[in-house]
Amino acid sequence: MSRKTNVLFIRDMNKNLRNHLNSRLARTNVELVFPSDTSQENLVKLAPEADIIVGWRPTKELLLAASRLRLFINPGAGVQHLIDLFRELNRSRSVLLANCHGNSYFVAQHAVALLFALTNKIVTHHNWMVAGEWRKGDDNAKSLPLRDRVIGLLGYGAINQKVHQFLSGFKLRFSIFRRDWSKQSSELPTPASKYSYPELHQFLDEVDTLIVAVPLTSLTQGLIHIEELTLLGPTGLLANVARGNVIDEESLFMALKNNVIAGAAIDVWYNYKPCSDSKGRKYPFSHPFHTLQNVVLSPHRAASPFDDLHRWTEVVENIERFSRGNGLGSIIDLEREY
Repeated sequence: MSRKTNVLFIRDMNKNLRNHLNSRLARTNVELVFPSDTSQENLVKLAPEADIIVGWRPTKELLLAASRLRLFINPGAGVQHLIDLFRELNRSRSVLLANCHGNSYFVAQHAVALLFALTNKIVTHHNWMVAGEWRKGDDNAKSLPLRDRVIGLLGYGAINQKVHQFLSGFKLRFSIFRRDWSKQSSELPTPASKYSYPELHQFLDEVDTLIVAVPLTSLTQGLIHIEELTLLGPTGLLANVARGNVIDEESLFMALKNNVIAGAAIDVWYNYKPCSDSKGRKYPFSHPFHTLQNVVLSPHRAASPFDDLHRWTEVVENIERFSRGNGLGSIIDLEREY
């Protein structure tokens, strides 16, 4: 019998998840290792036996110790923090990096929820009711009709494909901007105008509602500045569930403050280790977005709920494929960074 594929999990997994993974992989030639001690010292001791490692932020020391490692699986979306590390590792050996999309349904759901909260002024009227201000109306904050708007999907991976599906029942037009249309194998949920690099400005000039769901790469870092936001027009709306740095922070703040666009709903930010101010408050930005009336603020929680077991399906499938010698899914091209 061939040697079992050893899979090391480098973060503590709760009992329900461990049972779920063991059940799903029970009929495969796989040994799942869930260390009770996830200290760096103990993980480095266990690493030499691992064929696959599953986790979020491995250290260089851990990867170097994993001499048999052939596949690292990042269970969530977003690998920009791993690109340089795996480029360096692959100069001396071949280790694949997989980026799984188990959270894409929730992120897409959150993007649509943010859009509706923005158009219908949900948070504003909620806060008025909490303060006991009953039935403030259109003169104070009126809803914006979604009907007949042109939805721009910036990026068309797992997240925005689901956003497109969720919004397909509304009376909307769609435009899609993606880097590589050759990857589009399935039929679109609705007709849509298609754009790619270097057609960003034509794309933005056509749309009035932008949903940002692209990976953060050297190409998308700072992709959107004030010039691009201006193309959305004064009725323009924006929802960002990708990474904060896809949109220049000062440009976004000034566009909102000066009504260059009508509003934004934001789940991703610019400083993930903010210092407390004099009142003990922490804000993940350097410009005061919290003082604006035309924003919906969300603390990077689009991937919730984290205890949903279905989000691990793609991880399980890649482990199964690896153990059987089949082709893997969602492998990152380290040169293209996604």
